[in-house]
Amino acid sequence: MGTTSLNLKEELSSNTLLLSSGDDRRYTKHIHDNVHGNIYLDPLSLKFVDTEQFQRLRDLKQLGISYMVYPGAVHSRFEHSLGVYWLASEAINTLKTYQGLELDIDRFDMQTVKIAGLLHDVGHGPFSHMFEREFIPRVLDGLKWSHEEMSLKMIDYIVDEHNIDIESESLKKVKEMIIASETGSPKSSKEKLFLYDIVANGRNGIDVDKFDYIVRDSRACGLGCNFQFQRVLETMRVIDDEICYRAKEYLTIHKLFAARADLHRTVYTHAKAKAIELMLIDAMVFANDVLQFSSYIDEPAKYWKLDDTILKTIETSSSQDLKESRDLVLRIRRRDLYQFCNEFAVPKEKLDYFKSVTPQDIICSQNSSHPTLHEEDIVVSNVKIDLTRGRNNPLESIRFFKDYDSSEKFTIKDDMVSHLLPTSYQDMIVRVYSKKPNLVEAVSEAFENFQLKTYGKKTQVHDTPEKKKRRQFHHPTGV
Repeated sequence: MGTTSLNLKEELSSNTLLLSSGDDRRYTKHIHDNVHGNIYLDPLSLKFVDTEQFQRLRDLKQLGISYMVYPGAVHSRFEHSLGVYWLASEAINTLKTYQGLELDIDRFDMQTVKIAGLLHDVGHGPFSHMFEREFIPRVLDGLKWSHEEMSLKMIDYIVDEHNIDIESESLKKVKEMIIASETGSPKSSKEKLFLYDIVANGRNGIDVDKFDYIVRDSRACGLGCNFQFQRVLETMRVIDDEICYRAKEYLTIHKLFAARADLHRTVYTHAKAKAIELMLIDAMVFANDVLQFSSYIDEPAKYWKLDDTILKTIETSSSQDLKESRDLVLRIRRRDLYQFCNEFAVPKEKLDYFKSVTPQDIICSQNSSHPTLHEEDIVVSNVKIDLTRGRNNPLESIRFFKDYDSSEKFTIKDDMVSHLLPTSYQDMIVRVYSKKPNLVEAVSEAFENFQLKTYGKKTQVHDTPEKKKRRQFHHPTGV
């Protein structure tokens, strides 16, 4: 084949990939999603999707073990990743339609944003965030490790393993966009910084990742969701290299953060789901010496083989070394769970001085007339729920504009919109669990004593139910 013919073939191949960023559906794969309807995957994105590393996301439930409380919550990271890909595509297409010439948005930008949306969770561990936030620190001496970090390694691994033809500059920007929420503006780019606001927004937390999971998770759990991401997508605009929003959408954006906080309270940190999660963490910690889950985080070639099926691996093993882990999984299956005793919300005026409560704190508050408690009998869960910016109002980081004839951007204070909006933006909830049913009464009383000693009063809403206190053995129950 002559050089001219070869160059022509390469050019046609390249054009085919680029065409996919536009409206030409001849080169795309059509998928029907139960949230967004028809999704169209372009050829380059499809090269990533059709790999065993990306298909692994089918075996990672989006909400970890939440399906054991909300039976419908069986959707996967695979669906979510396709959803974020599509919303990233919709976002960049909207900006190109209305400001394409002004912002010099080209096909390279569009393809890069879409790939970032598609691959943002490719490094996620088993059981939602439990693997990185709870399991890894327990077995690796407090190590701080994130799935975003693994996503970057996994992307390089996929590209090399499958010889995917993607420009090095595009690959670099894809990875920067994925970690933008953690690192802020990329150091390598001085222009088109607005592109980094789309997938993982480090400036103010408004991004298509949240748009998808808030709607998808709410639907899967059978909960209502009054946040309309379409209004935000359709009305956003870039001013001074930053995505800004119409002032009239202030309350719509507030609903984004409120809906996220509500999901954290009712689903992600549900007291019963957390009990199951705590048991699973213990089971994985006990099994780690044998199965070496923690060693997988060093090598993408091993890590992609790690998914939610590790639960079944433990459960079906006949190894005596895994008996302790297997017994915990059996307790989960038979609903013989760690018993949630009670919880309290840290008083607002004490949040600045709050230190995480430990099992030792509860033991030291025990009344000596009860059975002696030991650290291994108790689990304390310190749950922080906020609007993405800790104790600060995330809307103060957002820039708004008046209308499409205006080029001025500005912030809006809550009290200029409504006096019904919250004045506090973070909750800290302390929960205590007994690993043994017969110790619930002793743990509950020690927990109350701790509150009296710390705050001078009981801050829990009500006493632990007597029925739970008197429980001595497991009665099979429903969800």
